[in-house]
Amino acid sequence: MQSCEISSDSTDDPLSRDLRTRRQPRIVVIGAGLAGLAATKSLLESGFTDVTVLEASDRVGGRVQSIQHGQTTLELGATWIHGANGNPVYHLAEDNGLLEHTTDGERSVGRISLYTKNGVAHYQTNSGTRIPKDLVEEFSDLYNEVYELTQEFFQNGKPVCAESQNSVGVFTRDVVRKKITLDPDDSESTKRLKLSMLQQYLKVESCESSSPSMDEVSLSEFGEWTEIPGAHHVIPGGFMKIVDLLAQDIPSRMMRLGKPVRRVHWNYSAQQQEEIAHGDNNNRHDNGDHNDDQRCHGEPNPNPGHAYPISVECEDLESLPADHVIVTASLGVLKNRHEALFSPSLPEDKVLAIEKLGISTTDKIFLEFSDPFWSPECNSIQFVWEDEAQLEQPVYPEELWYRKICSFDVLYPPERYGHMLSGWICGQEALLMERCDDETVAETCTKLLRRFTGNPNIPKPRRILRSSWGSNPYIRGSYSFTRVGSSGGDVEKLAMPLPYTKSTKAPPLQVLFAGEATHRKYYSTTHGALLSGQREATRLTELYQDLHKETTKPNM
Repeated sequence: MQSCEISSDSTDDPLSRDLRTRRQPRIVVIGAGLAGLAATKSLLESGFTDVTVLEASDRVGGRVQSIQHGQTTLELGATWIHGANGNPVYHLAEDNGLLEHTTDGERSVGRISLYTKNGVAHYQTNSGTRIPKDLVEEFSDLYNEVYELTQEFFQNGKPVCAESQNSVGVFTRDVVRKKITLDPDDSESTKRLKLSMLQQYLKVESCESSSPSMDEVSLSEFGEWTEIPGAHHVIPGGFMKIVDLLAQDIPSRMMRLGKPVRRVHWNYSAQQQEEIAHGDNNNRHDNGDHNDDQRCHGEPNPNPGHAYPISVECEDLESLPADHVIVTASLGVLKNRHEALFSPSLPEDKVLAIEKLGISTTDKIFLEFSDPFWSPECNSIQFVWEDEAQLEQPVYPEELWYRKICSFDVLYPPERYGHMLSGWICGQEALLMERCDDETVAETCTKLLRRFTGNPNIPKPRRILRSSWGSNPYIRGSYSFTRVGSSGGDVEKLAMPLPYTKSTKAPPLQVLFAGEATHRKYYSTTHGALLSGQREATRLTELYQDLHKETTKPNM
């Protein structure tokens, strides 16, 4: 964490001035997802009153998006509370009665979450036959055994062999294939089936990791992601209920929807002092506020005697002066826009961290049917392509994007959801799916289901609903992962506030960063996002602790 200490040899720096005058700092939060809302809620509870939230889209929630469907709710984004013990999202849901109608089947303890732990997964081949349950269980045990090995490299400091290319996918495929090939008890046909199942398992794992392929996930860092003990829970009323709880005490005047940010101008005060020191202040206004060029189309300076170090410039040309800005933009947005989004540019090491860390798209495809064509005990239909048994990393031409759909889960219980399936697709193929119209995707999925179940009479779904996280310009991906070549250190670097310097001439903690990609242990999760927002609010609370130590919390 950046040092917030102010040297005793200067009493005229901006922070000391603000503490003496008891001026409320102006804070702008960019993004109204879980991280941004959690940060704002924490700031208000700590006594800050001058907070503005800028959200580019027309809704709050970010990558949480619950869609009302008849009497039930479908989740286009976050679905599960991952773990219970000490999980702030779980405790928020539990304390507010959001889990009262969660069924036992929706409290999954499995590593790869389905919508219910009840029932059996049906592994179907592209020739329309179901793989025997005992063979599936046998392969699953083998796969999970190797999965545990992937955790040991980080957790036990085990060295990574060169053959693995430090890749989870390469390592897993090599080890599992060797074990299958050397098994003297299996026939050749059984071995081929297991090798085909391996490819399917890796596709599911890619959707879980939101990576284009497990070949891109770092083996040496894979085990740092930390699982919170306890079951995975579904919120029957929708994950947006968590968003509502975080947002309910934020005054509407602080929330600005449909307000995309064009650029964050930071370190203005430090720049001005440097220019003055070099005698290069001829073009500045006499009042010392050199943000006037940015503020001419925006709101007036609320403190004319105070030079704000930050100006947040919006796409509509309004500019907001601020002391601090908390940026909660996704890693996908930072990858796409960091050069244009920050002035001056981000430090090279932070840019490198953004480039090295990974994010991809995991999309859902909901299909609603009038009647179920699956048996009552079936909780999912898994697609196993037999012709992929010997492939390395499968690469598909654009017209075969549908081969990346790894499975369809049965939404449970039917009393709540009706007869609904949820398909999963990730990577570049998910982006290709997003470009297709609903009719094409529904037709393609129907053909897949007919082919793999061997049932040519499966009707087209009566309704289709799908996510499009990759093409959403304000999201650009589902969640982050540690790509080969990156590490937890890059996550820490991404989270580090700016400026790095401890100089008292540069106001501290000007630009802070939150969001799931900034949490070293809990990246990719809703609790990671929430905790990261609270973390950045705590930095500011500690910075201004003298300002607020006698301030009572506002009555919200």
